[in-house]
Amino acid sequence: MNASRSDEISRVPVDEKDFFREATLRLCSSLDLERALHQCLLYVRRFMPAGQMGFQVYHPDSGVVEMVAHATPRSGRAVSTRVPLSGKGRRQVETRRLERIRVIDRLGDDPVTGPVADRLRAWDLSAVVMDLVLEKTMLGIFSVFNDGDHKFTPVQVHLLSLLAKPCAIALTNSLRFRELKNLKELLADDNRYFQDELHRMTGEKVVGANQGLGRVMDRVRRVAPLESPVLLLGETGTGKEVIANAIHNLSLRKNGPFIRVNCGAIPASLLDSELFGYEKGAFTGAVSRKRGRIERAQGGTLFLDEIGELPAEAQIRLLRVLQEKEIDRVGGTETIGVNIRVIAATHRNLEKMMATRQFRADLFFRLQVFPIQIPPLRERKADIPDLVHHFIVKKAREMKRHEIPGVSDAVMGRLRTYHWPGNIRELENAVERSMILDRSGFLDFSEIGLPQMSVSRQPVPGDHAVAPPGRTLDQVMTVHIRSVMDQCCGRVEGEKGAARILGVHPSTLRKRMKKLNIPFGRNAG
Repeated sequence: MNASRSDEISRVPVDEKDFFREATLRLCSSLDLERALHQCLLYVRRFMPAGQMGFQVYHPDSGVVEMVAHATPRSGRAVSTRVPLSGKGRRQVETRRLERIRVIDRLGDDPVTGPVADRLRAWDLSAVVMDLVLEKTMLGIFSVFNDGDHKFTPVQVHLLSLLAKPCAIALTNSLRFRELKNLKELLADDNRYFQDELHRMTGEKVVGANQGLGRVMDRVRRVAPLESPVLLLGETGTGKEVIANAIHNLSLRKNGPFIRVNCGAIPASLLDSELFGYEKGAFTGAVSRKRGRIERAQGGTLFLDEIGELPAEAQIRLLRVLQEKEIDRVGGTETIGVNIRVIAATHRNLEKMMATRQFRADLFFRLQVFPIQIPPLRERKADIPDLVHHFIVKKAREMKRHEIPGVSDAVMGRLRTYHWPGNIRELENAVERSMILDRSGFLDFSEIGLPQMSVSRQPVPGDHAVAPPGRTLDQVMTVHIRSVMDQCCGRVEGEKGAARILGVHPSTLRKRMKKLNIPFGRNAG
C-alpha cells in the first residue's frame, strides 16, 4: 500500500456500530464461506491495510491446521489444505487459550502461523489472529493479513475484534452446510447403489411379459408414466410385487425409492409408527425421531401389499394420505407434505369386504383408479418353462453352483399339467427344493404331480397334488396349506416350517390359517 492509500484510510471516519453491522451483513451474505469472506475483505479494506483474510480449523487429535477458506482482493476460494504443526506449535495452540486475539508481527516467525504462511508465501506479513469461540467451544481461527507495507493500529485491531462472534457463527454455518452437502451426496450415491442392487435382485425383465402376462404388461406400460394409483389383484403368489416394481421402473419416479409395506405382517399396535413415523418422546422407547415408511417413499413409490389386511383405523389415515398428500407423525404437531405414488395389491375380494364394511368404500374407489388383474399360473402355463429356467439360474447363483442343471421335456410336461395352487411362489420353492435334493445335471421334480414321493416320509391323508374342480379359492388354499402343514409336522416357522415352503411370513400364514379355520399350535393338538 502506498502512502496516499494509507492516508486515505486514516481519514475515513469509522463508527463501531456501522462497522459491525456492515461487516456482519457481508459475512452472512452467503453459505459459500469464500464468497462471504471476499465481500467482507473488500469492506474492511476501506478502514485498514487488510490484504488477505482466512478461516482455519485446528484438529487437536492430529495436530493439524486445516485452511477452510481464503480471500484476497481479487477473489475468495474454498480450500481444504491441511498443515501439520510442530510440537511447539501444538503446545502453543493447546495451552495459550487465554489470549483470544493476537497480533503477530511476522507470520513466518510464529510456530503456529509459520506453516500456514509457508503454504501462502506470506512469511513477511503481519496479521491479526482471533480464536473463534461459541459456548466455550473452540471452533476455529479467523486471520487478517496486512498488505505488506503497513501494520495494524490498536484501533483497527479493536474493530476486527468486534467480528469474533459473527465470524464464529459464519464458520459454524458453513461447516455444517458443507457436511450436509457431503451427506446428501453420500445418500444419493447409496440410493443409486441400492436401486441397482434391487434391480439386479428382482430383475427389470418380467418373465412372461410377451406371453401369459402380455395383457398385464400392456396395462402396466399405459399407466406407468402417470401418477394414478394402481390396484393389483390376483391370487397369492402370482407376482404382484414384481409387477409393482415394473410399474415403478417404467415411471418418472424410477430414480426415487420403492418402499414396500406388508400390511398384514405389521401388528396393529405398531402400524401407525411404522407407516407415519414418530417424534422423540411420543411414547416410551421413542428416544429419537423416526421417519415412517410413507415419508421414506418421498419422491418415489409406496407399495402397499396385502391392503385388504389393513385395520379400519389405518384405512382412514391412508385415505387422507391419498386425498391430501400429507401425514402427521405420531406425537407430532407439524403436518408433513408427501409426494408419493401409491400402488396397492391384494388377493382378497375387496368388493365383498366393502359390502360387509370390512373395507372402506371411499378408500376402495380411491385405490381402484386403474385395477390390474394378474392371472394365476394355471392360466399362463406357457410361461412355466421360462419361469423354471429363470428360477434355476437364480437359485444356482444363490447356492454358488457353477453348473446350471437342466429339465427334461417329460418333467417339463409334468410341470405344465400341475395345477400350481401356490402359483409362482410355489414354483420357485419347488425349483429350490429340487436343486437341494438333486445334485445331478437334471432336475426331476419328483414331488410334483406324482403320488409317490421321493422324500423320506410317506404320504398322509390330506395330500393333494391337484385340486378337484369346482372348489372355491379358499377351499383350494385350505387343502394346500393342510398338505404343507402335514409335511412339516405342524411347524409354522423355521427352516423346516410351512411358512418357508409357502413363501410367506409366519404371521401372515397364521392369519390366513385362522381365517380358514385351520388349527395350528396348541389348537392343532
